[in-house]
Amino acid sequence: MQTSNLLFTLISCVCFMALVGWISYQKTKGSVDDKDGYFLAGRGLTGTFIAGSMLLTNLSAEQLIGLNGSAYGFNMSAMAWEVTAGFATIVMALVFLPRYLSGAFTTLPSFLKDRYDDDVRRMTVVLFMLGYGLVTIPSVLYSGSLAVLKLFDVPTLLSLNNETSIVVTVFIIGSVGAIYAVFGGLKAVVVSDTINGVGLLLIGILVPTLGLMLLGNGSFIDGLTQISSDNTEKLNAIGAATDPVPFGTIFTGMMLANLFYWGTNQYVIQRTLGAQNLKEGQKGVLLSGYFKLLVPFMMMVPGVIAFHLYGSVGGKLPSIDLAYPQLVKDVLPWYLSGFFLAVLLGAVFSSFNSLLNSAATLFVLDVYQPLKKKAVADDELIRIAKVASVVIALFSFVVAPLLQYAPEGLWQIIRIFTGFYNIPVISIVLVGLFTTTVPAKGAKIAIIFHVIAYGLIKFVIDVDLHFIHLYGVLFVIEVGIMLLFGVLEPRQSAAHLTPNSKVDLTPWRFSWAASSTLFSCIVAIYLLFSPVGLVGGITSEFWLYLSLVITVNGFFCVWSVRRLVKRQYS
Repeated sequence: MQTSNLLFTLISCVCFMALVGWISYQKTKGSVDDKDGYFLAGRGLTGTFIAGSMLLTNLSAEQLIGLNGSAYGFNMSAMAWEVTAGFATIVMALVFLPRYLSGAFTTLPSFLKDRYDDDVRRMTVVLFMLGYGLVTIPSVLYSGSLAVLKLFDVPTLLSLNNETSIVVTVFIIGSVGAIYAVFGGLKAVVVSDTINGVGLLLIGILVPTLGLMLLGNGSFIDGLTQISSDNTEKLNAIGAATDPVPFGTIFTGMMLANLFYWGTNQYVIQRTLGAQNLKEGQKGVLLSGYFKLLVPFMMMVPGVIAFHLYGSVGGKLPSIDLAYPQLVKDVLPWYLSGFFLAVLLGAVFSSFNSLLNSAATLFVLDVYQPLKKKAVADDELIRIAKVASVVIALFSFVVAPLLQYAPEGLWQIIRIFTGFYNIPVISIVLVGLFTTTVPAKGAKIAIIFHVIAYGLIKFVIDVDLHFIHLYGVLFVIEVGIMLLFGVLEPRQSAAHLTPNSKVDLTPWRFSWAASSTLFSCIVAIYLLFSPVGLVGGITSEFWLYLSLVITVNGFFCVWSVRRLVKRQYS
């Protein structure tokens, strides 16, 4: 990159980021002086801000690099992580969120305390804090730094070796990202997320569009025709056993992993707990599910385009992780490079500062405040949260660069250690929601069993079972353990959530119709990227199945609307 172009890139990037920061400051000024204002954005978030923040919190550099690399090196099977998330958002909107808001919970552990007891809350806090501090937060910083290094060749620009460049980039990205979380609270995070989310959407559409034009020698249609007629096996989302995501795993552990992420993971659900009311919360959660349907087109199709442009891995590209960076370098005009860098950093900031804010929230409300055993003033809680955020950020600055030395790679590290807490958390939440006799003891035994069993299977016993299937197996066992305790040692009194609503709990009247349509879109996308769809050419079965999906959805939407009208006039 020429010096003049580099200077323009940096200036335009800083200007866009400064604009986002200024808008965030204006939106949050004077609104973070109390506990609800700092941790839950004053319980005033609308659907648009919830959806924008949930989406950008979820999407970061590892998706841009990893998903496109997976499509380039294998096929579209990895889209399962993104597309099936739509089902999890449906469950969150219709089942989890009404119960969370009815109790005015600030954290998931506080919900578990209300359903089980304080020990269950402490155990889940420990799981979350260890997972966030040792793996999730550092991995977000590291992957974001790696993306910037690959896209802009930072070692050459700064005349530093690769290891030092990662340390410098981690510190810069982490320091800027921490400012939002430390000084602005959740609302600053949400506002900046939404603005950056718009930028990510624009870039996500622009890169594959320009890539298809490059592939088609200036013609978008010719490029589209080429990827849909040549090497169409790349468009197959029905993963085989040897693919990154075998299709069968969707119906075992993947659904559970997505339910954990979208329905119980503190750093994702915290913005829904700050919803203005149930209606806005449901709108935001379901809208984020619709946005997830765009991910295959924005973050996997570019990888397929890269395959057609550069050939198989080992040719022009030595690594699958270089597919998206190389495509961006080749198609994105130099005058948009600053905007792209700002959007990329915004995505990294979003995940990082959301994690930081949520980790501080968990520490202050579920560790510090209970230990005081007396009422604590809001200003003290906010002060401790800021200190905790700084400490956690500094710790992540130390851990993040060490991930470059992980022998099994970043993705494997994330997969292994997330498995320590995602399945036990979703297990105890589901049992807590749908049973009334299971005691706290059952939940504690299930958590302890999972940590021991998962650790043995992953590090001691060599079991030939895909880790996603392992999620499903452990889930069944842990639910069985809790239900057994519910029979053998049931609670003396039936459990019930303490009503404490601080917002209107009237549901969104179109929530069922929107959920049905979202589920139908998930099925339609799988039909499109399958052997009856684009793989091998569109078949007559594709149109038959698609018509059936549309018809069934139409009947369900009509039924839900008629049911709503009947209820209003009854």
